[in-house]
Amino acid sequence: MLMFSVAIIVGLIFLVLSADRFVAGSAAIANNFGVPHIIIGVTIVSLGTSAPEIIAAALMSLENRIDMALGNAIGSNIANIGLVLGVTALIAPIPVSKRLITNENLIMMAVSLAIGILLFNLTLAFYEGILLLAALVTFLAWIYHQNKTAEQPDAEFEEEIPNDMSTPVAILWFIVGLAVLIFSARALVWGAVGIANQYGISDAIIGATIIAIGTSLPELAASAMSAIKKHHDIAIGNILGSNIFNLLAVVAVPALLRPNSFSAEIFNRDYAFMLGISAVLFGLLIIQGRRGKSLGRPIGTIFVVMYGAYGYLAYQAAM
Repeated sequence: MLMFSVAIIVGLIFLVLSADRFVAGSAAIANNFGVPHIIIGVTIVSLGTSAPEIIAAALMSLENRIDMALGNAIGSNIANIGLVLGVTALIAPIPVSKRLITNENLIMMAVSLAIGILLFNLTLAFYEGILLLAALVTFLAWIYHQNKTAEQPDAEFEEEIPNDMSTPVAILWFIVGLAVLIFSARALVWGAVGIANQYGISDAIIGATIIAIGTSLPELAASAMSAIKKHHDIAIGNILGSNIFNLLAVVAVPALLRPNSFSAEIFNRDYAFMLGISAVLFGLLIIQGRRGKSLGRPIGTIFVVMYGAYGYLAYQAAM
């Protein structure tokens, strides 16, 4: 038990740290070769937020742990809304912009509903992975168009692109970051599988709770700091964007690498709860945005309580 727990903790820590270095190295290489910043931001920086989940899902899928991979993707979305957004709103009320209501909010809800259609038959097929990738490319193209036509392109992209990193150093960080990403993901999966086997806990619960919370910690830190600094669009945008990438990119991984069936609890409990909490967020963003109100502490409390309820459901299922 101790070894498995240590593997999970160490795996999560180095998964997050190595993802940051991998993205920095990749972005610096592209920047040094003259790739436009908007392209780097839309691809490397945007997808980099889901790098830990993507790598972990790939290893889980290769070990035929489809439930764990799907649980991680869906559980991360639940944690992003219930835990990350909830805690962020408790720290500082978050004003809602009209741009988010009509753009990312609608896309997140549409993708959440579409994923339910794919998961309804409790099977992930290869062609469904292709469909998800096509939707991901379309979403990235939309981000590119939004930033290209905006008067002020996303400043977060610029902050994430190193301008003073030499190509040899960038290549070194790219290689080291990728290697540590794979190693730490392997340690994480080994520890998670060990605990699941030792205590008879389902892969879905392990993926949707322990691993999902761990891989959502970077979003919690980024969103909390954004709220404190009053970068409100970034706080909510981080969560909406991360949820979209989790569903399109992370769910596509097991579909492409190991098309297979999965347990009903993924759809009946985890997806159903994710859809419910996503719908609550969707509705509150529209209501509060139209009223010119923020997502304040009462709403933050609602989301934290909802995440606590999900944790209780997962605990009951594990007993």
